[in-house]
Amino acid sequence: MSTTEVLDPVSTTTQVASDAPAVQTRRFPQTVGNASNRWGVILAGGDDVHLRELTRVAPGHDRPKQFCTLLGSHTLLEETRKRAERSIPPKQILFPVTRAHERYYLRYLASRAAQRIVQPCNKGTAPAILCALMRVARMDPEAIVAIFPCDHVYSPESAFTIALESAFTLVEQRSRAVVLLGAQPKSPGVDHGWIEVGEPVHRQAGLYRVKGFHENPPLAVAQDLFRAGSLWNTFVMVGRARSFLGMAQDAVPALLQVFESESARRGPDGEIRIADSVYDRIAPTDFSRQILSAATDRLLALRLSGIEWSDLDDPHQVLATLAGGQRNLPGWAMRWSTSAA
Repeated sequence: MSTTEVLDPVSTTTQVASDAPAVQTRRFPQTVGNASNRWGVILAGGDDVHLRELTRVAPGHDRPKQFCTLLGSHTLLEETRKRAERSIPPKQILFPVTRAHERYYLRYLASRAAQRIVQPCNKGTAPAILCALMRVARMDPEAIVAIFPCDHVYSPESAFTIALESAFTLVEQRSRAVVLLGAQPKSPGVDHGWIEVGEPVHRQAGLYRVKGFHENPPLAVAQDLFRAGSLWNTFVMVGRARSFLGMAQDAVPALLQVFESESARRGPDGEIRIADSVYDRIAPTDFSRQILSAATDRLLALRLSGIEWSDLDDPHQVLATLAGGQRNLPGWAMRWSTSAA
């Protein structure tokens, strides 16, 4: 018999901290042993349509990119899990997935049944994040949570970990801060989400207040953002669970009410399963557009300096990342490159 849990939202009010710790760049941190209130959410439920023309060419890769070994011997999901575990206890990382991907996620998350949150379908980033945050807030009201997309790459990884540690430190010291990690743009790209930065935080290098968000802006807007020193949005963010949920309560209260009124069930193996009736009652909701954009006065943006970042959103980005890492192109990538030329 399965058990039932109510996903309780936690409401609060947040504001931006004005004095945050500077980014440390000298050493690779080893802090998991003292991180009992740290939690992670790895978003593994995306359907991914942009790379299918490439992943269909790779042997056995006709699947969403997070389950592909595009850049090495590990899938992007596995790489993200390892990235998170450098700063977060492994058992305190949750994985929102979708039911249609069961044959893929079971292979890589077989030993983490109690950490899987199975959605009936993909209805955007907000429902996936909020389901996980409600679960975390019930278990640890003081939890500090890092949100990770599972299909991005960073180089070097050690520099990313140092930046993530800085974000955790900021939130540990200033509990109402919500910190977004922003990549230094190489060009006025129109295929990225942008964080429009405001004033720098006094005496804190690389730390800014947030003015707004722009998703795939027109070229003229992207050029203005680039000249103004804005950042590409990696969608990695760190904050107290109650702070994230407080922003959601202000921006999309009806969505939280649906989750609060319904229940999640544990399957025989312990995984959390969201009922179809929950997702039948909600519309697709984007966390950046509909929650973060409504709470810019509560956010800080931390610039990732000296870090190469890619969201691998099209085949050319994958090939460029392979080349940039001085990897020999696998045969399937060379075949796609030739056929696309």
